[in-house]
Amino acid sequence: MAAMDERSAMEVAAVRALEDADRAREAWTDDDRAWASRAAAQVVGEHAPPADFIARRASFALERMATRKNALPAMVRAWRWRPWVGVAVVVVAFLAGVVVDRIGSTQQINVLAPPVLLLMMWNLAVYAVLGAGFVTRYGEASAMGPFRRALVRLATFRGRPREPREGIQDPVPQAMAALARNWVDQSAPLYAMRAARVLHLAAAALAIGVIVGLYWRGLAVEYRATWESTFLEAPLVRGLLAALYAPGVWLTGSAIPDAAGIAAIRAPGSANAAPWLHRMAATLALVVIVPRLLLALGAGLVERHRAARLSLALDEPYFARLLRGLHDGPVPVRVIPYSFTPDAAAAATLAALLGRAVGGHAAVSVAPMVNYGDVDLAAASGAAPGWPVLLFNLAATPEPETHGAFLAAMAARATADEPLLVVVDEAGLRARLPDDTARLEARRALWRRMCDDHHCAALFIDLAAPDFAAAERALDAMLAPAPRAVT
Repeated sequence: MAAMDERSAMEVAAVRALEDADRAREAWTDDDRAWASRAAAQVVGEHAPPADFIARRASFALERMATRKNALPAMVRAWRWRPWVGVAVVVVAFLAGVVVDRIGSTQQINVLAPPVLLLMMWNLAVYAVLGAGFVTRYGEASAMGPFRRALVRLATFRGRPREPREGIQDPVPQAMAALARNWVDQSAPLYAMRAARVLHLAAAALAIGVIVGLYWRGLAVEYRATWESTFLEAPLVRGLLAALYAPGVWLTGSAIPDAAGIAAIRAPGSANAAPWLHRMAATLALVVIVPRLLLALGAGLVERHRAARLSLALDEPYFARLLRGLHDGPVPVRVIPYSFTPDAAAAATLAALLGRAVGGHAAVSVAPMVNYGDVDLAAASGAAPGWPVLLFNLAATPEPETHGAFLAAMAARATADEPLLVVVDEAGLRARLPDDTARLEARRALWRRMCDDHHCAALFIDLAAPDFAAAERALDAMLAPAPRAVT
């Protein structure tokens, strides 16, 4: 696994979506893919971290796509998180706090039912839900709630992923749909934490706005504190207020009046509201503002960590194929045919396939044919520079003393960086036996058995009518890194 920052991860996901969807190489050709790998390798260097190479390659690819009016780069830009949306949400919350505390023309504050208490109750309920969720999930990431989902959609201007209409073969809409699905899943933990940070800041800003509104209007007019109730009497009201404003009392040192004092301000009675405003502001600061800012700080730290470390599974076939192209120059690939010479079309087909297998950054050459039974020439060919690819003909029956000896000589010279590849061309035998699938499979079984004896795998392909998609998958499996031992 490797880590990648948010911007690069999204670009890599976009380019991967198109390269997976465009199997026919119509919108993004083999030459385009080779150019992107070559340009990235030249910039980052052969010894750069794999994630740097993959990220730079994706950046170059999107730049070239943009010059061709490809819709994928525009989607990448549109789906990026817009920081100004979070700022706007916080500012709107502050302004709402200033406005929501407008008391009215009576200039009286009911100490039993101001907006402050509603705001406190809401935040305490949120803390309870967050705490219960953290305990039940044992700290694991949670699914986004409705508020966070709405904020993510607003900040990224995205809706639900849409699949292309049935019958559309254009790879670009297919890639856009795949990117939407994949990026929503990949970015969900990051965006959930980012939305949580914004919402915590917005809640704190709302409380600050309420306090600012209270004091701002209190400078110009005198507010009077009062209360009224159908069912409650002064002693009980005094106990409730002492409990509700306990944080503010602790912070300001201003005690709640006794029962007689509370009875004195019962409507139509009243008193100057300044002490009550101080208690309300201090209570909001301790119950809402400080906890929300701490929660925003924690969410911001987790968000920053996640934004810089989106995971990338480099052992997946797609990335493994790209990394085989991480070279300052082209990767030399040497095709060594045994006992037959492929025609120009077959050689071109094999060169294209091998170029794809090494990430498009390959220089494929075809060596002179090795004569039947000539093992010494095989050794000489193996000493030549280039990744060795042995080419056999399925029309020939594999013989241990000839084909097997040639394969053994080449296998002895293979390395971990340049593993031996075996390709068996089915074109000749298919031309002779077009409908005899049993004979074809029987001959494949003989070649597989011989390759197994020498600990290598064989790719069977009709070079006259190749199935590139199937051949690519088979080559990816053959060249996949060996799984690490678990200790």
